[in-house]
Amino acid sequence: MRTRNAFRLSAVDVAANRLGLSVGMTLADARARCPDLATLPHDAQADMRELDRLAAQMLRFTPMVSADPPDGLMLDITACAHLFGGETVLARQAMMQAGYTVRHAFADHAATARALARYEAPASFSLEAEELARVRALPVAALELPEEVLSGLRRAGLVSLGDLAARPMAALAARFGEEMAARLLAVLGERDSPMAPLRPSVPLRAEARFAEPIGRTEYVLDVIEDLLIEVFRQMEARHLGGRRFAVRLERADGVKRRLAVETSLPSREPARVMRLFRERIESLADPLDPGFGFDAVVLAVTRTECLPPSQIASRIAGIKVQAEEDGIAALIDRLATRLGPDKVLRLTSCDTHVPEAAQTFLPAARPASQTWPDPTLKPPRPLFLFDPPQPITAIASVPDGPPQRLRWRGRLHEVALAEGPERLAPAWWSLPEGHLPGGAGLARDYYRIEDEAGSRYWVFRLGQFGEIESPRWYMHGLFA
Repeated sequence: MRTRNAFRLSAVDVAANRLGLSVGMTLADARARCPDLATLPHDAQADMRELDRLAAQMLRFTPMVSADPPDGLMLDITACAHLFGGETVLARQAMMQAGYTVRHAFADHAATARALARYEAPASFSLEAEELARVRALPVAALELPEEVLSGLRRAGLVSLGDLAARPMAALAARFGEEMAARLLAVLGERDSPMAPLRPSVPLRAEARFAEPIGRTEYVLDVIEDLLIEVFRQMEARHLGGRRFAVRLERADGVKRRLAVETSLPSREPARVMRLFRERIESLADPLDPGFGFDAVVLAVTRTECLPPSQIASRIAGIKVQAEEDGIAALIDRLATRLGPDKVLRLTSCDTHVPEAAQTFLPAARPASQTWPDPTLKPPRPLFLFDPPQPITAIASVPDGPPQRLRWRGRLHEVALAEGPERLAPAWWSLPEGHLPGGAGLARDYYRIEDEAGSRYWVFRLGQFGEIESPRWYMHGLFA
């Protein structure tokens, strides 16, 4: 992570910790201690997803589970521990379930347990010691206050929570702020510190069961439409839109048929989804055989996205644009349902500066993860690119200068104007370990040139003098 114009370590493993590396240390200091240090960029969003996954797993031990970002979980095990053989056994099972090496602590209050787990020194840990004594022995860093407040506390000779607890609370609040006093009371257990427990979402699901099996496909479609209206009401209350809808048809003889459709945009429109289900049934290679009839139909929404309600004014203002987007999305959905999701593709932007790799084809139903760059940004790019670039023969006045004359497709071009270079270096972060830029990849120097006839080209020199013996030239694009 980057903090105060310096890269710092956001996490270390056991081996790095033994070498003296710690969270918050600058990357430069860490590499000075360990030149062979292997690092990866910190992905905060991936950490949160993993923390949410672990919190969901902890629900098997207690219904009161709360995530404590960036790397903690809080469990209220009141009246639950005896079901697993006691607190110690429960903690051991929770660690095994998580699959991580963790530090844990038990206390009567959430803030107290959190402070003990994060700031109690392992050497001073003792189950025989009273909880209050252990809390008083914690350093003032357990209050997690700004560094200037912690420095002021240490300069005043207050290094532990016991030192703070022995002083009048009013005087401490007046000198160091009310937030310090509030956190101290919470850690000492003298003020409530309520949890915000994780609430597992109720699945979006509806079903219909019949006293007498139904045997016609049209009747089945009518039931599916009724179930869609029911789940759409549920999604509207949660401000969600469905992306994938799955139906299970249960025949009277025990055979089950499954159908699923997907939409490229989140939807709460029954008519649109029903049209896709009709397309799916019509395109089945194995026709829908009711046999002795279906006695149950179950509908579930297995993929959702946020779809908040829109104001009437904004809907009226953008009704034409929205209609066009909905029309394209509906067409994509129908084609993908009939032909298959991998048969309908769209061109999307890629997060790379390599021109020929800046776009790719993805299934049209999948939302684009990248936005197209602003075409007005400089330097300009040609409208037509060659993939792969075409080799040319070029002569430059100086080794590192623009071309003065080039031959492409057997024709000689005299360069009248040239602009550049624009250097595109190889992606060093994707090179194999042990290779420097230029070893596994070569830099490119791009030039925008115009010949005597007024035609404009985009050419580049691959490699620099000193990297390779003779750099090569390529034609990469044509300007309008």
